[in-house]
Amino acid sequence: MVLKEQRSFQKGNETGTLYVVPTPIGNLQDMTFRAVDILKEADIIAAEDTRHSKKLCHVFDIGTPLISYHEHNKKEREGELVARAQRGEVIALVSDAGMPAISDPGADLVKRFIEEGLTVVGLPGANAAVTSLVVSGLPTDAFTFIGFLDRNKKHRKQVLEQWKGSPSTLIFYEAPHRLKEMLKAVEEVLGNRNIALCRELTKQYETILRGTVEELKDRLLEEAVKGECVVVIEGATEEEQKALEDVPWWVEVSLIDHIQKLMDEGETSKQAIKSVAVERGIPKREVYQAFHVEEEN
Repeated sequence: MVLKEQRSFQKGNETGTLYVVPTPIGNLQDMTFRAVDILKEADIIAAEDTRHSKKLCHVFDIGTPLISYHEHNKKEREGELVARAQRGEVIALVSDAGMPAISDPGADLVKRFIEEGLTVVGLPGANAAVTSLVVSGLPTDAFTFIGFLDRNKKHRKQVLEQWKGSPSTLIFYEAPHRLKEMLKAVEEVLGNRNIALCRELTKQYETILRGTVEELKDRLLEEAVKGECVVVIEGATEEEQKALEDVPWWVEVSLIDHIQKLMDEGETSKQAIKSVAVERGIPKREVYQAFHVEEEN
């Protein structure tokens, strides 16, 4: 890989620029002067939902044309936006709320611009993840943003398993209707850790619940949750990290997943079955039967 240097504001740059522009996550007063200026000066605004962004533009008297850029049309739009920048145009990228490119298709546009040797400039501003972290009361010296967990129960637990031993504070986004299932998985995999639930940030009904996973689960049995949520969970303690170091990786996975991992690493099914039997200290016949029952299903 060749090291590339970007001097964002060097004069004489004949190509255009992609500005990554954060917008308020609720309170419109969080819009910065610079963000408004960039949106006004840009040749075009690439917006996740043009109808939503038109309302924001109206509030701040921004007359710049908008074009849609979202998950379903990003591939066809990327070429068009790159071509415009190569002609010298300035493009502003916005999402519906907060910082574009965070759990957002804008990340692909940024990557494409960089690959094309075009300038990408990020503006600081509103972000739900960091805002939630600093009010959570949990450690901020090291944190990991994970975003949305998979809707699939099995995959959701697999992701949590990956971060089980991390000492970093963990930050998740979650939809309100999936929150209870998420907390159930968190308790099963991570245990009853300290947690903060932040919802409706910067809005009139901003609510922050701080406590343990178990306490939060009990609270949610009493009331329905509305609004997008950020969940902040404390990282693994030293004792939890040490305990995990002494446990074989396969303890938390099924026989079938254990076999599949060894096969993915190059072993034949026969070799993998034998290896699993040895590692787990169980009869090879038992592993063989479980594998072939799964195959038949």
